[in-house]
Amino acid sequence: MTTTTPAEDMVFGLTRLLDLPGLTAAAGAPLGAEDIAAIIGEADRFARDKLWPHAMHADRHGAVYENGVVRTPPSYKESYQAWIEGGWQGLAAPAESHGVETGGQDLPQALWMAVQELMTTGDMSFMLCPLLTAGAIEAIHRFATPEQQAAWLPKLTTAEWTGTMCLTEPQAGSDLSQVRTKAEPLGNGRYAISGQKIFITFGEHDMTPNTLHLILARLPDAPPGTRGISLFAAQKVKDNGQRNDLRCGGIEKKLGIHASPTCVMLFEGAEAEMVGEPNKGLNAMFAMMNAARLGVGVQGNAQGARALALAQPFAEQRTQGGQPISRHPDVARMLAEIRATTLAGRLLALEAGAALDRARLMKDKAADDRVALLTPIVKSWCTDRGVDNASLGIQVHGGMGFVEETGAAQVLRDARIAPIYEGTNGIQAMDLIGRKLLRDGGATMKGLIGEVRAADPRLSAAADAMDRATDWMLTTGAASSDAAQASAAAYLEAAGWTLGGWMLARAAAADDRYAKLASFYIARLLPRAAARIAEIEAADSVLDLMAA
Repeated sequence: MTTTTPAEDMVFGLTRLLDLPGLTAAAGAPLGAEDIAAIIGEADRFARDKLWPHAMHADRHGAVYENGVVRTPPSYKESYQAWIEGGWQGLAAPAESHGVETGGQDLPQALWMAVQELMTTGDMSFMLCPLLTAGAIEAIHRFATPEQQAAWLPKLTTAEWTGTMCLTEPQAGSDLSQVRTKAEPLGNGRYAISGQKIFITFGEHDMTPNTLHLILARLPDAPPGTRGISLFAAQKVKDNGQRNDLRCGGIEKKLGIHASPTCVMLFEGAEAEMVGEPNKGLNAMFAMMNAARLGVGVQGNAQGARALALAQPFAEQRTQGGQPISRHPDVARMLAEIRATTLAGRLLALEAGAALDRARLMKDKAADDRVALLTPIVKSWCTDRGVDNASLGIQVHGGMGFVEETGAAQVLRDARIAPIYEGTNGIQAMDLIGRKLLRDGGATMKGLIGEVRAADPRLSAAADAMDRATDWMLTTGAASSDAAQASAAAYLEAAGWTLGGWMLARAAAADDRYAKLASFYIARLLPRAAARIAEIEAADSVLDLMAA
């Protein structure tokens, strides 16, 4: 079977499958296929030269907390400086804001997602920092005042500063209506933020002199629940050079992503500015979260790519029974599953990114609906596959995979967080059925299913089954919230397996190099969609357990 590299897949997907050059040309900002290939090539080199060689040592060193100071692994300062010098943070960021040049390049989001995957494959912990900064740029660009944008965007876009997202509190995880952090007016248009936030990625670190924290908090007269949450921005170091009244109270000891400091942040009257309108902070924060959710889906694909990059050469060199284990059919099956599902997720994420670009560049409402529908699927299905593939990678290594020496174990430890953060995959499933599917009566999903059916006759049965499952969700599921939630995860999984087959069938139709892999997926993996669909109408079996 002819194999391609992740970078080659990216270039193929962006130029031939999604025609990003055509889209950018139509929008008046042409980006040629050769430009895309050059950027992808440079990103691949950066990942291999700056991140891959240090990832295992960074994991073993971890982030270290001492007396309120967080030190990242020794290689990170140099790698981050190279990140700044390469201009990578500003790839898809706006080039100017209200006449102020920000350092952004205004390139497509789909291209940024491809770069993210390559870099994350190199070191997931390192790339969590730029991922959160990208979300901060998005929120500031869309909701901050012109003065705030001029003050903050250039620093964030050039990566001179980093950004955080401060949502979660000890009592307020997925239910943000319980947020207790307070914002007291100071009388000068600023606010004093007091409260505790947990699970703050790179909330404190030593790679840059300053960090912009985006914080959900309540005004004194705020209404209860999510209607009373506002968004604020607080600098770690204020404009006068003084340290703001905020600090790191410790970092978590975690299963994986050891080199990424996951901080407890204490805001003790920290001076901040409001971003957006009072009591409408969730609108702005969701802009940051949605960008991050696609990025987390990409992390799942990256972990599959890293698992394969370790398992494939090991299987080709490890001899058992007189031949490399890669020639044993069961091992070949595992390697093919990692490759097929990672490629399917990779192309599906790029499809979502291209839809986001069409929505922004062409003001295309249908594209906006598509990216909204695909976001929870990409986040959930791709991250679950990342965990599965990391586990398969260990299995290919056998006993050597269970020890840290090969690096396969780290992939599984790192991958396991992705189905949890930025909204657990269960929440993604409920978002899919409760918001994305019902808001247009299933029209966007039905349109996608029609495209699946038309792509390849071998997908017809899966498309028909997905149609029936959608009808069930729109009728029985809509009539019973509990029944819908009991079957939501199965519905999302079925959608993921079906759309993954659609992407590989399209790839095979465009390039013979993908034909055998697409056939393997359709024959061996696509039936998993039917199994998940069979679960959907069995919602009562879950509800009966809850009533016992």
